[in-house]
Amino acid sequence: MTPFWEHKTLAEMTPGEWESLCDGCGLCCVIRFEDEDTGEVIPTRVHCKLFDSTACRCSDYANRKQYVPDCIKLTPHNIEALEWMPKSCAYRRLHEGRPLAAWHPLVSGDPETVHTAGVSVRGQTISELDLENEEDALDHEAPEWALERG
Repeated sequence: MTPFWEHKTLAEMTPGEWESLCDGCGLCCVIRFEDEDTGEVIPTRVHCKLFDSTACRCSDYANRKQYVPDCIKLTPHNIEALEWMPKSCAYRRLHEGRPLAAWHPLVSGDPETVHTAGVSVRGQTISELDLENEEDALDHEAPEWALERG
Protein backbone atom coordinates (compact mmCIF):
# COMPACT_ATOMS: atom_id res chain seq x y z
CA MET A 1 0.00 0.00 0.00
CA THR A 2 1.30 3.45 -0.92
CA PRO A 3 1.92 5.79 2.05
CA PHE A 4 -0.65 8.59 2.28
CA TRP A 5 1.91 11.34 1.62
CA GLU A 6 2.75 9.79 -1.74
CA HIS A 7 -0.79 9.78 -3.11
CA LYS A 8 -2.60 12.63 -1.32
CA THR A 9 -2.11 16.33 -1.73
CA LEU A 10 -1.52 18.37 1.40
CA ALA A 11 -5.10 19.66 1.15
CA GLU A 12 -6.50 16.11 0.97
CA MET A 13 -4.84 14.93 4.17
CA THR A 14 -6.78 14.31 7.36
CA PRO A 15 -5.81 16.38 10.42
CA GLY A 16 -3.97 13.35 11.82
CA GLU A 17 -2.04 12.77 8.61
CA TRP A 18 -1.20 16.48 8.40
CA GLU A 19 0.16 16.57 11.95
CA SER A 20 2.18 13.39 11.42
CA LEU A 21 4.16 15.16 8.69
CA CYS A 22 5.91 17.25 11.33
CA ASP A 23 9.33 15.66 11.74
CA GLY A 24 10.05 17.30 15.10
CA CYS A 25 13.09 19.26 13.92
CA GLY A 26 12.06 22.47 15.71
CA LEU A 27 13.34 24.73 12.94
CA CYS A 28 9.97 26.46 12.64
CA CYS A 29 10.12 27.34 16.35
CA VAL A 30 13.23 29.52 16.16
CA ILE A 31 12.76 33.27 16.26
CA ARG A 32 13.27 35.04 12.93
CA PHE A 33 13.44 38.68 11.98
CA GLU A 34 12.74 40.22 8.62
CA ASP A 35 14.92 43.04 7.37
CA GLU A 36 12.48 45.82 6.52
CA ASP A 37 14.65 47.14 3.69
CA THR A 38 15.63 43.92 1.94
CA GLY A 39 12.96 41.45 3.06
CA GLU A 40 15.74 39.05 4.07
CA VAL A 41 14.70 36.64 6.81
CA ILE A 42 17.27 36.39 9.59
CA PRO A 43 16.98 33.23 11.69
CA THR A 44 18.37 33.09 15.20
CA ARG A 45 19.42 30.38 17.65
CA VAL A 46 16.64 31.55 19.97
CA HIS A 47 13.53 29.41 20.31
CA CYS A 48 9.97 30.31 21.25
CA LYS A 49 9.12 30.33 24.94
CA LEU A 50 6.82 27.33 24.45
CA PHE A 51 9.42 25.20 22.69
CA ASP A 52 10.66 22.20 24.68
CA SER A 53 14.25 21.94 23.49
CA THR A 54 14.70 18.42 24.85
CA ALA A 55 11.61 16.97 23.18
CA CYS A 56 12.01 19.29 20.18
CA ARG A 57 8.29 20.05 20.28
CA CYS A 58 5.92 22.78 21.42
CA SER A 59 5.11 22.31 25.09
CA ASP A 60 1.52 23.52 24.61
CA TYR A 61 0.77 23.03 20.93
CA ALA A 62 -3.03 22.97 21.32
CA ASN A 63 -3.07 26.34 23.13
CA ARG A 64 -0.01 28.00 21.60
CA LYS A 65 -1.92 30.88 19.98
CA GLN A 66 -3.18 31.89 23.42
CA TYR A 67 0.40 32.37 24.67
CA VAL A 68 2.13 33.24 21.40
CA PRO A 69 -0.40 35.17 19.29
CA ASP A 70 1.97 35.55 16.34
CA CYS A 71 2.66 31.80 16.10
CA ILE A 72 1.91 30.85 12.51
CA LYS A 73 -0.41 27.93 11.95
CA LEU A 74 0.87 26.09 8.93
CA THR A 75 -1.88 25.03 6.50
CA PRO A 76 -2.00 23.70 2.94
CA HIS A 77 -3.21 27.17 1.96
CA ASN A 78 -0.33 29.22 3.39
CA ILE A 79 2.70 26.97 2.87
CA GLU A 80 3.62 28.69 -0.40
CA ALA A 81 3.80 32.09 1.32
CA LEU A 82 6.11 30.79 4.03
CA GLU A 83 9.35 30.85 2.10
CA TRP A 84 11.31 30.97 5.36
CA MET A 85 10.36 27.37 6.13
CA PRO A 86 13.49 25.21 5.96
CA LYS A 87 14.08 23.21 2.80
CA SER A 88 14.07 20.07 4.96
CA CYS A 89 10.49 20.68 6.17
CA ALA A 90 8.18 17.82 5.14
CA TYR A 91 5.37 20.23 4.36
CA ARG A 92 7.61 22.28 2.11
CA ARG A 93 9.15 19.19 0.49
CA LEU A 94 5.75 17.73 -0.40
CA HIS A 95 4.42 21.09 -1.55
CA GLU A 96 7.42 21.38 -3.89
CA GLY A 97 6.88 17.84 -5.21
CA ARG A 98 9.89 16.38 -3.43
CA PRO A 99 9.75 13.13 -1.42
CA LEU A 100 10.15 12.93 2.33
CA ALA A 101 13.77 12.54 3.40
CA ALA A 102 15.08 9.14 4.49
CA TRP A 103 15.53 10.47 8.04
CA HIS A 104 11.87 11.56 8.32
CA PRO A 105 10.15 9.54 11.07
CA LEU A 106 7.35 8.45 8.70
CA VAL A 107 9.97 6.94 6.39
CA SER A 108 12.47 5.64 8.96
CA GLY A 109 9.92 4.52 11.53
CA ASP A 110 12.03 6.18 14.24
CA PRO A 111 11.38 9.67 15.65
CA GLU A 112 15.06 9.97 16.59
CA THR A 113 16.40 9.85 13.03
CA VAL A 114 15.69 13.55 12.48
CA HIS A 115 18.07 14.24 15.38
CA THR A 116 20.72 11.65 14.54
CA ALA A 117 20.76 12.96 10.96
CA GLY A 118 21.61 16.41 12.34
CA VAL A 119 18.51 18.07 10.92
CA SER A 120 16.96 19.23 14.19
CA VAL A 121 17.78 22.13 16.49
CA ARG A 122 17.94 19.87 19.55
CA GLY A 123 20.70 21.17 21.80
CA GLN A 124 21.47 24.16 19.56
CA THR A 125 19.10 26.88 20.76
CA ILE A 126 18.33 29.03 23.78
CA SER A 127 14.93 30.13 25.05
CA GLU A 128 13.62 33.60 24.38
CA LEU A 129 12.87 33.65 28.12
CA ASP A 130 16.63 33.81 28.71
CA LEU A 131 16.91 37.14 26.88
CA GLU A 132 16.52 40.58 28.41
CA ASN A 133 14.56 41.81 25.38
CA GLU A 134 13.45 40.51 22.00
CA GLU A 135 16.10 42.39 20.04
CA ASP A 136 18.80 40.48 21.92
CA ALA A 137 17.85 37.49 19.77
CA LEU A 138 19.74 39.13 16.91
CA ASP A 139 22.92 38.59 18.93
CA HIS A 140 22.29 34.86 18.48
CA GLU A 141 22.11 34.71 14.70
CA ALA A 142 21.85 31.20 13.36
CA PRO A 143 24.10 29.71 10.69
CA GLU A 144 22.72 28.54 7.36
CA TRP A 145 21.30 25.37 8.96
CA ALA A 146 18.15 27.31 9.78
CA LEU A 147 17.19 27.55 6.10
CA GLU A 148 19.44 25.35 4.03
CA ARG A 149 18.99 21.82 5.38
CA GLY A 150 17.28 19.85 2.71
